[in-house]
Amino acid sequence: MAKLPRRKFLQLVAGAALPGLPRSASAFDYPTRPVRIILGGLPGSPIDFSARMIGQWLQQRLGQPFVVEDRPGAGGNIATEQVVRAAPDGYTLLMTQASSAINTTLYSNLTFDFLRDIVPVASVIRIPLLLAANPTFPAKTVAELIAYAKANPGLINCGTPSVGTAPHVAGELFKMMAGININSVPYKSSAPLLTDLLGGQVQICFDAVLATIGQIKAGKLRALAAATAMRLRELPDIPTVAETLPGFEASGWSGFCAPKNTPAEIVDKLNGEINAALGDAGITAHFTDAGVIPVAGSPGDFAKFIADETDKWAKVIKFAGIKAE
Repeated sequence: MAKLPRRKFLQLVAGAALPGLPRSASAFDYPTRPVRIILGGLPGSPIDFSARMIGQWLQQRLGQPFVVEDRPGAGGNIATEQVVRAAPDGYTLLMTQASSAINTTLYSNLTFDFLRDIVPVASVIRIPLLLAANPTFPAKTVAELIAYAKANPGLINCGTPSVGTAPHVAGELFKMMAGININSVPYKSSAPLLTDLLGGQVQICFDAVLATIGQIKAGKLRALAAATAMRLRELPDIPTVAETLPGFEASGWSGFCAPKNTPAEIVDKLNGEINAALGDAGITAHFTDAGVIPVAGSPGDFAKFIADETDKWAKVIKFAGIKAE
């Protein structure tokens, strides 16, 4: 399937409502009936939590229900396909995630092209990742980890919560940039991964901060570095990977998208309301408590971010030879 060039994708986003489409679906009266928010996560996940927080805000501000529907499976592709096929009228939205950019390269048989068939509406959150280790592992810093891996190629096991997730590609990016040979060990979720990390079956992992911080503060795991560009508020003394490997950055993320050809007035109205939510102190506090970082911006900002992520992870996936399970 041919992929839409990055420049063309950004041009389409700049004019989300294409010529020939009726623009009578005015933002003045939108919405006049319930809106569905489709997502590929599980109930209680950071993406689900974020969708419900913003959905409740939109419902209060716009006077119609915003109903969250979880459609997990195939790394979020099931949810995306449902939204791609929906009418471009603003009544079916996608709560997209990092896997959307990853899947573009990871899967060779998608029935849609994410960059072509989806219009970014608004970024919502980043999900910071952390590089953690079993306390018995001899390396206490990223530099020591790299040196140990080079002295012991193929002997370190790096656990990851499922193939094609943000933590998985973060680990592959780390291997690529550091020039080291370590084993990626996929799990079905964070829970069994952490069990084996605590037991020493795997020595290190990349995972969401919220998944590991409890064990780190209890002294059962060692935090080596944050995968984010900046140090984490929760662990200010822990350096970033980029302090050793300049340019390294990886995180999960989520935001709202809509089917292509959704009228620009509706996209802009939703963007304004979502940004207002992200500027609310109460909502910001809830996100911070949940271990995620609210990130506001324009539809164009989100489009550029998605395009950058798609390019970045395509290089990593091709380098690592990752295939969808």
